Amino acid sequence: MAAREHYLIVGGSAAGVAAAFALRRSGFEGQVTVVEAGAELPYERPPLSKALGTGEAASLRPIVPAEDYRAAAVGLRLRSRVDRLDPARRTAWLCDGSALRADRILLATGASARRLTIPGSDLPGVMTLRDADDARRLAVAISAGGPVVVIGGGFIGMEVAAAARAAGCAVTVVEAAALPLVGALGRPLAELVTALHREHGVHVRTGASAEAFHGSGTVGEVRLSTGERLPAAAVVVGVGVVPNDTLAAAAGIRCDGGIVVDLQGRTSHPWIRAAGDVTVQPHPHLATAGRIEHWDNALRQGAVAGAAMAGGLRVHDGLPYFWSEQYGLTLQVLGRPRTGDELLLRPGAGPRRFLALWRRGGAVVAAAGLDTVRDLAAARKLIETRAMVSAGKLLDPATDLRLLARS
Repeated sequence: MAAREHYLIVGGSAAGVAAAFALRRSGFEGQVTVVEAGAELPYERPPLSKALGTGEAASLRPIVPAEDYRAAAVGLRLRSRVDRLDPARRTAWLCDGSALRADRILLATGASARRLTIPGSDLPGVMTLRDADDARRLAVAISAGGPVVVIGGGFIGMEVAAAARAAGCAVTVVEAAALPLVGALGRPLAELVTALHREHGVHVRTGASAEAFHGSGTVGEVRLSTGERLPAAAVVVGVGVVPNDTLAAAAGIRCDGGIVVDLQGRTSHPWIRAAGDVTVQPHPHLATAGRIEHWDNALRQGAVAGAAMAGGLRVHDGLPYFWSEQYGLTLQVLGRPRTGDELLLRPGAGPRRFLALWRRGGAVVAAAGLDTVRDLAAARKLIETRAMVSAGKLLDPATDLRLLARS
């Protein structure tokens, strides 16, 4: 009797778990094993930053309940790390010296927080936020009362700032660019989000970077490139992530700022697919292949890759989507605006509520909104159908986007 095929998924990330269950939904009857280096049941990562100020940071939300793995006959090996891949023998070598043979492999190894290499960066109290252990340490630091200095005004940095401020900490955000989030949202929207934070008492230093951390035993001060010195009981470094592609590169898989894949998650080796934050992917909403480092993308890409491993024909081309929670308000971004796109800010925009749409060649291609959930649902339909709508109509306060989308 022939042995059942064995498909191995490296990484209990959103992409890895989505791929495992997509394999079952697509009819794969062989053995499925998910290998995860952490000790926790694979959990959702977006709530880590969003719950910091509520005291719930240590309460992890599983991606799927433990019983679902058993029901779907998906093997889950926690506290196991794959250290080496041998494509010629189709074998994965684990950190304990054992080996797993696999007929196919999916790498869902994610990304790690980028760290600063400046003096004092190894002091206790200088933290990143990427996993549950990070969130627990940061929650303790926030509960101690601050002051908190956030290095980097990206989405994670601004979520941490909002959570720390909501908990009563003095907070300063240090951003090298002209404004926090300006690269992701453009200047008009970045100004509104920055104004929201300033309304809540966050101090924002722009055009500056951290040059050193000082402290005796633990961090106590941040020295900026401007010469300013900021008191700090905790420092959160949020300056981007680095893809965990070392395993793939060592196995000879093509990497270029991440594991290079196609729309079905195929890598340069037929034995290996990849999905999630670790991948560089082509996408109809990107000008060039790149990494889409968001939870929704990881789930979708993982599901497509899993289905494709089982013989499915799906491709990963869904609309990129991201959301952020700040001061009880939901900021959502649909699509990926590009340089040269026309930004249209709907009337009535302010720091607590706004809706913006981007046009390219007359078509609606992206949208972003704060506290505008229903209008963004309509904007999604306009983007997905590449609706041709005039700027005047989109800017007219009398235009109901929901009626426009239905028409």
